[in-house]
Amino acid sequence: MRAYAGVMAVFHVKRVYDDVDRADGYRVLVDRIWPRGLSKEAARIDEWNRDVAPSTELRRWFGHDPARAQEFSARYRRELEASGAAAALAARLRDRSVVTLLYAAKDREHNNAVVLCQLLATL
Repeated sequence: MRAYAGVMAVFHVKRVYDDVDRADGYRVLVDRIWPRGLSKEAARIDEWNRDVAPSTELRRWFGHDPARAQEFSARYRRELEASGAAAALAARLRDRSVVTLLYAAKDREHNNAVVLCQLLATL
């Protein structure tokens, strides 16, 4: 799990398949597609925010290829800035002390939740 301290909250990043922990705080799934093989009850999410997920086109282009991670990050940040979705999420989470952004990708280092978490910590 990664953590970034923001102005209003501490943000964590965690795979949605990992065990739920009380320390997770408010749990937000930030993928556009529901994780395979996981029931909504088992996921125990507080919110599914598709608006902050990368576009289908960007997700397919990236394909979780680590060699494309840097360019993916730049493109994804541009999408988030253009849509205002990250700023809207940050505003709604203002009163939360701990937020865990959940993702389904196998790669724990190169995924949309890591990029989003870093961005939210600066808003």
